[in-house]
Amino acid sequence: MKITYTLTDESPALATYSFLPIVKAFLSKAGIDVETSDISLSARVLAQFPDRLKPEQRLPDALASLGELVNQAEANLIKTPNISASIPQLKATIKELQEKGYNVPNFPDEPKTQEEQDIKQAYQKVLGSAVNPVLRQGNSDRRCTKAVKEYAKKNPYKVVSFDTNSKSRVAYMGEGDFFANEQAVLITEPTSVKIEFIDENGKMQVLKSALKLEQNEILDATFMDVEKLEEFYEEQINYAKKENILFSLHLKATMMKVSDPVIFGHALQVYFKDLFAEFGDEFQKLGVNPNNGLSELLSKIESSSKKDAILQKYREILATRAPISMVDSQKGITNLHVPSDVIVDASMPAMLKNGARLWDKDGKECDTNACIPDKTYATIYEAVIEDLHKNGTLDPRVLGSVSNVGLMAKKAQEYGSHDKTFIAPSNGVFRIVDERTNSVLLEHKVRVGDIYRANQVKYDAVLNWIDLGIQRADITGSKAIFWLDEKRPSNKIMINLVKARLQECGKDIEILAPKQACLKSLELIRAGKDAISITGNVLRDYLTDLFPILELGTSAKMLSVVPMLKGGAMFETGAGGSAPKQVSQLIEENHLRWDSLGEFLALQASLEFFAQKTGNTKAQILADCLDEAIAKWLDNNKAPSRKVKEDDNRTSHFYLALYFAQALGAQTKDKDLSAFFAPIAQDLNQNESKIHQEFIDAQGVFVDLGGYYKFDDAKAQSVMCPSATFNAILAKIQA
Repeated sequence: MKITYTLTDESPALATYSFLPIVKAFLSKAGIDVETSDISLSARVLAQFPDRLKPEQRLPDALASLGELVNQAEANLIKTPNISASIPQLKATIKELQEKGYNVPNFPDEPKTQEEQDIKQAYQKVLGSAVNPVLRQGNSDRRCTKAVKEYAKKNPYKVVSFDTNSKSRVAYMGEGDFFANEQAVLITEPTSVKIEFIDENGKMQVLKSALKLEQNEILDATFMDVEKLEEFYEEQINYAKKENILFSLHLKATMMKVSDPVIFGHALQVYFKDLFAEFGDEFQKLGVNPNNGLSELLSKIESSSKKDAILQKYREILATRAPISMVDSQKGITNLHVPSDVIVDASMPAMLKNGARLWDKDGKECDTNACIPDKTYATIYEAVIEDLHKNGTLDPRVLGSVSNVGLMAKKAQEYGSHDKTFIAPSNGVFRIVDERTNSVLLEHKVRVGDIYRANQVKYDAVLNWIDLGIQRADITGSKAIFWLDEKRPSNKIMINLVKARLQECGKDIEILAPKQACLKSLELIRAGKDAISITGNVLRDYLTDLFPILELGTSAKMLSVVPMLKGGAMFETGAGGSAPKQVSQLIEENHLRWDSLGEFLALQASLEFFAQKTGNTKAQILADCLDEAIAKWLDNNKAPSRKVKEDDNRTSHFYLALYFAQALGAQTKDKDLSAFFAPIAQDLNQNESKIHQEFIDAQGVFVDLGGYYKFDDAKAQSVMCPSATFNAILAKIQA
């Protein structure tokens, strides 16, 4: 059995250059092999086109290999956050790789040949949520450890007070959205289905066939009416203008890589409707795709003879329409610039903990009309604002904790819908037909441009999820709630499955719709109590950012365990939402503020799992001592600072190594380990000031990483391991 450590992107990848040598050195003393697997965005791109690359440039399809590993009982995987790529991010990666001499093809927005169709199909495997559905072959158990929670209470993040006169609100569609149009069915016996589209003339096109369904599987389908979507946007822009508050959009345009970029594109076209009305033909000629955001539009008009007129109209609209919230006021980057900048599970908690305000073009904090078009999950954020109005600012010094048990296995729900999402080519009907009986299971009448998608949930995944929720409730004694809405057809079926399983197990766990569940959870944590949210896949994603950010100020400090259905486990290491800004700071100042606490927690849990699976007593001692080291690291406040010439990610790794060595040297269960690590601890302790100064002295300068999406390994390693003294001690451990 080995521990597999993923290599990913941005800040987490840079931190790995520093942390992984420590991991390999310490674990080698327990006979534990640590292998790496590169699933970064650039590696995933290169793996798609081996025939176009020189032999020395080719990379194996590491994601496919990991997909096989996670279905084996011996899987023990530590996964750091990766980019869920939007099209602009993918294009930037392609450009960088081409400049480095990799012969990867351009992304074809509108394929005109079979070759371009094949290229686009290959890139679809890289876009959006390409990694997580492959690796997450189990359900999610995500929680805050006791040590982290106690530290957060003693050292709360700076709270921004909520003004009860705030005009901020969450807006969502009242009709025509995915929630309103959902239909669902429980499959009573194994079969296969096809998805058809029939236009108004009766011409039928099979969009997907031979989709296998299991007994007791939940199948649902729905669509978003884009005409009503555009009406919604116009209403909300006008409302923001009338109330003199910001207009902001919040979607999941990376994870929901087919549907949400289109929803984003409609927002851009509605806000700038006069611009598109006047220059639509020019935009079409330039190949402007609204789904890719303002950034691409502004870039492509650089070559237009009408550039000045377009920019004049653009500025007029910005001056007269509702003010847009800004992603980066200093750089003029609006909420509508790039779809990957408006990730709802990162942007909404950030707004809520900031007194429910976002920033305008001058960097001023303002009340905001936060638009989340689909009602399905928007109500949880509405619940937080209602709670803030009723009960005032949340105080992290006294808050309890909301952990999560999330239905995730086997591409459950919306996050597995990418290959079953389609844009209506004309007015017509989408149907899902049972191929065995030729009966129509689900049917939706749509208009041209409407966004249709179908979702699946496997029965064994549901049972495992329910049992995991029961288990966590029994272990902790905390109040557990299933977040399910009986007004949503797929949830109604799931509620019946949950009730039946609870009855079998003799358990009584409350079931509430998401808004009511959120309000109840807020009530509990305000009273200092803990709660367990047992949710579907999307709410799992949203809540494991929402509550940690409200409680801890960040979601990067959570322990995230994925017990696999086949017996293995994956340990995820926190969120990567602020990674781009952190990389920019590293390049400009050689200071990385990424907090690796999530990696520390994942490694500790991975070592425990390794010991349980193999009986390796040294692994358990490492796990126990690492737990002790993490607690000391927290007590001594060794997390990275945001400011240059202060402690950063690299010094945080050094101090964890120091405390880890001290704990191993002091323990008495394994004399060989204590005899080895006691002098190492002494060496690190004696050289603490020198090592610390070497790290600090390296800061304050511009550094070259040899790329952004594909770092130069030698350059990145040099930047992230600048202490010669510390490097020599690590080499001594591995010798």
